[in-house]
Amino acid sequence: MDTGTHIVMGVALGGLATLDPAVHQDPLLFNAVLVGTIAGSHAPDFDTVLKLRDNATYIRHHRGATHSIPAVIMWGILIASIIYLFVPSVNFLHLWLWTFIAVVLHVFVDIFNAYGTQAYRPFTNKWVAHGFINTFDPYIFALHAAGIGAWLLGANPGFTWIIIYAVIFLYYIKRYNDKREIVKKINGFYSDVEQIATSPTLKHNYWRVAVTTKDRFYVGSVQNGHIEIVDEFKKIPLPDNEIMQIAKEDKNISAFLSFSPVYRWEINDFDDFTEVRFIDLRYRSKGHYPFVAVVQIDDNKRIMSSYTGWIFSERKLQSKLYVEETPI
Repeated sequence: MDTGTHIVMGVALGGLATLDPAVHQDPLLFNAVLVGTIAGSHAPDFDTVLKLRDNATYIRHHRGATHSIPAVIMWGILIASIIYLFVPSVNFLHLWLWTFIAVVLHVFVDIFNAYGTQAYRPFTNKWVAHGFINTFDPYIFALHAAGIGAWLLGANPGFTWIIIYAVIFLYYIKRYNDKREIVKKINGFYSDVEQIATSPTLKHNYWRVAVTTKDRFYVGSVQNGHIEIVDEFKKIPLPDNEIMQIAKEDKNISAFLSFSPVYRWEINDFDDFTEVRFIDLRYRSKGHYPFVAVVQIDDNKRIMSSYTGWIFSERKLQSKLYVEETPI
């Protein structure tokens, strides 16, 4: 989920913690727990700092190790311990418990996005992405905002959040059923489906889909249950040649391939260099595929420049790839 949603979830969990008698009876412990749930609900995304290094590092590691089982355990202990240093009189067990639940909740809700997470590391590095809740879901955020507002107006925090989370639980079931119906229709239309990637959007009844069959990719949208295929690409294996081998060794291309399960590729020859481009097919928007990885290799088989990330115009992409000539 996005940062804003994780933060309001932390506030909500702090309110829910008042159902714990130890928290309810100790105002100092409640304040410590509230800090812990807010920090814990955001902690796994501290890896966002990797963006300061480069996109390749960020893409390869975001929602990876920091969302793993060992990291979930570590975050809870670390955050609770830091808070405990400032308020050593509170009950550490209860402080750690609610902080740990906040971290678990963060990783749990992330697995339902199209982006996904490597939540089962170290047992497997597979990306878990169920793809039926948007990274920012306005309904989920609005319900949390309403709960916080009711709490500030004097509503009982424990019972308020029980009601709201019961509604959100039913909402998750509905979205799961929406996705299941989409998958069922696609499987009924294509007989050789290998993979279906779904991406819900901000519009409740509008989804993006990318379908992989034995020999083709199909990209489309689903609106009010109606599926429309807008692009079709032949599925071509990566060539086993020198250019492609060099391209795959580039850090930006390697990061893209470690993350993207549905993509097409193309090789374009120019006067002084060859360009290899990979395009993720899951995020088509307004006729454009914004998530790409590109590498340019000169005639001496040396990498000139490369880039991976979200780009919404060819001009912007070329500015990222531009390499200024070094004066002689």
